[in-house]
Amino acid sequence: MFDQLKNLGSLMKNAAAMREKAEQMRAELEKKTVTGEAGGGAVRVILTGQARCVSIEIDKNLMIGIAGDDKAVAEDLITAAFNDAQVKVHELLAEHVSEITGGMDLGGLQGMMGLGD
Repeated sequence: MFDQLKNLGSLMKNAAAMREKAEQMRAELEKKTVTGEAGGGAVRVILTGQARCVSIEIDKNLMIGIAGDDKAVAEDLITAAFNDAQVKVHELLAEHVSEITGGMDLGGLQGMMGLGD
């Protein structure tokens, strides 16, 4: 019984340390950015490591080319660039979570820490 209490105490201490590391990771991720691109770089979406949109950049030549009826092309490129950036955010997040957990797969840890979906 005392061994179980000792293990519980150790687990709680480790949980507190992981929570502190998660907070540090959130702060680090907010400072990092990833860039998603589409149309050969004609559209770029920049997100923070927490998937907040910082900016959307559209090449001037693309805007001139779609000034008429090709609004759907621009919308598709923006969507594709955003999705590309989201994939990069998830990769960045996975790297950071792996650092905290020492590479252990703790399924759902990203979501529990408010870092993923």
